[in-house]
Amino acid sequence: MKQRASRKWALSQEIIVAAIAVVIFAVASVALPGFFTTENVVSIIRSISVLGILALGMAVVIIGRGIDLSAVAVMAMSVAWYLQMLNDGTSGWLAFVIVLGGVIGIGLINGFLVAYADVPAIFVTLASGSFVFGFVRSQLIAQDAVPVPAENWLQLFGGLRFFDVPIEVFIFAALAFLIFLILRYTKWGRYVYYAGDNPIAARNAGMPVRPMLVFRYVLSALIAFVAGLLTAASLHSINTRVVNSTLLYDIVLVAVIGGIGLSGGKGSVRNVLFGAALIGIMLNAMTIIDIPLIYQNLIKSTILLVAILIDGLLNPRDEQTAQQGDI
Repeated sequence: MKQRASRKWALSQEIIVAAIAVVIFAVASVALPGFFTTENVVSIIRSISVLGILALGMAVVIIGRGIDLSAVAVMAMSVAWYLQMLNDGTSGWLAFVIVLGGVIGIGLINGFLVAYADVPAIFVTLASGSFVFGFVRSQLIAQDAVPVPAENWLQLFGGLRFFDVPIEVFIFAALAFLIFLILRYTKWGRYVYYAGDNPIAARNAGMPVRPMLVFRYVLSALIAFVAGLLTAASLHSINTRVVNSTLLYDIVLVAVIGGIGLSGGKGSVRNVLFGAALIGIMLNAMTIIDIPLIYQNLIKSTILLVAILIDGLLNPRDEQTAQQGDI
């Protein structure tokens, strides 16, 4: 009965979130000059795409009873390191392979410490994110903002459009579809839900819970790297100060408000799509209204707090969830 009620709420929540997004978009289009223009709509789509890609990685981790607070640090610092090596004259392929190995390494460390050392995920990923930021900024790059080298593939890639739609949108759609297929139609995807719902029962049933947990953090790190590359392609640079911004909380907000249960075992790609649309439109409207950043953060934090409280009431934590260290 509890599961059925939860599924009904999830469906209702998706409908509510989608309806609110449509209403905000319609009202803003009428009331805000410059909102319903080609340039601004493209800007919204781009922001939703990058935010949604990051939220996809976070969603997979949360569904499996975890949290990844290192995602933004991995996104920004890995790409900053990659661009720094390119600017220093390192071969493109060599630089990419080195950074890709580093990204996978961070994911493996996060997953190993959570799965095998039983350290709460919130502390592991918070510490690893801080380490990645501090180490890369102090040892591997020379400045906060690292530009994309002239005539680099990222510059060309960032300018690609199909039917006047930025390439980021198609990549977001492809990743969303791929993760949807994995979660919905593969044995590994079903294991993610089983492990998120009851990790002890899943382990007793013979599922490889710990290796799967490690793989989820590696996948999250790789998705963050992709989001970073798309950001650099779009802006022709990467600013590492984004690590200290509210982007991480925006990612969690997208997941929670979209309907991903923080207690694990609940959610889908559809939740990420609706959540990203709502938050992307809302942030864009607040920027056009010229609401000061401090009040934007206050509004977002209030929404996140309310969403977490509602999620806690609808999806009560148990002892295993607490051990995973979710928010």
